[in-house]
Amino acid sequence: MDLDPTEVRVLGCLIEKQRVTPDAYPLSLNALRLACNQTTNRQPVVQYDEETIRAALHRLGRRRWTRLASGHGSRAAKYRHLLDEALGLEPAAMAVMAVLMLRGDQTPGELKQRTERMHSFGDLAAVEATLDRLGERGLIARLERRPGQKEERYAHRLSEEFEDLAPSPGAAVSPPAVRVAAAVAEPPAQPAPPAPPAIDAPAVAPAPDPRVGRLERELAGLREELAAVRADLAALRSDLGA
Repeated sequence: MDLDPTEVRVLGCLIEKQRVTPDAYPLSLNALRLACNQTTNRQPVVQYDEETIRAALHRLGRRRWTRLASGHGSRAAKYRHLLDEALGLEPAAMAVMAVLMLRGDQTPGELKQRTERMHSFGDLAAVEATLDRLGERGLIARLERRPGQKEERYAHRLSEEFEDLAPSPGAAVSPPAVRVAAAVAEPPAQPAPPAPPAIDAPAVAPAPDPRVGRLERELAGLREELAAVRADLAALRSDLGA
C-alpha cells in the first residue's frame, strides 16, 4: 500500500487512543495533533501542524479508512478510524499494527510488551501467531535480525518506504556482511577512456526531470484536497448552525 508517513501516524494514533483512552475517543483535530507529536512511544518524533493532519485525514477519508464522527452537540470536529472494518482485523492484530505504525519495526518480544495497554497477549507464541496471520495477508513483513539480537524484526507494509527492505515472511535476506564481501571480491572497473570532443555538435536538450511532473501532480492533488476540506468545513458549519 502507499500511505505516506503522516497518514500512517494518524491511523496509528487513532487506533491507540481508541483502545487506551476510549472516553476521549473519537479525537478532535487538536487532540490528534497532540497524539501525533508525542515524544514518548513514537518513532520518529514529529511536529505536525493541524493543516498537515487535516489533509491526511481527508486522504484517509477518501479511502474510507477514517471519517468525521462529530455529533450535533459537539463543539469541535472529531474523527475516528475505520481500519478494523476496512481490513477485517481482530483486536490483537489491530494492536500489533498500531504499535508497528507508531514505533517502526520491532521484535515479537517488543511487540508483546508495547501492546499490553491495547491487547494482552498470553505469551510470545500468541504474538507470533498474530504476526503470521498478518504476514499471510501482506500487511507486515519479516526483516533480518539486527546484530546481537536473537529475534527477527517485523515492519508494517502500509507505506512505500518499507517496500525495498521488507521481504515477505519466510523470504531469505542476505546479511550485510555477505553483500559487502561480494562487493569487495569484484575487481574495480577500469575507467573508460575519455571520448573525443564533438565538433560542431548540436545542442541537445536535457531530458525532462521526472520529479517536476511528480511535484505538479502532487500540487494538483493538494489543491483538490484543499477544496474538499473547505467544502467539508462549510457543511459542518451548516450542520452546527454557524
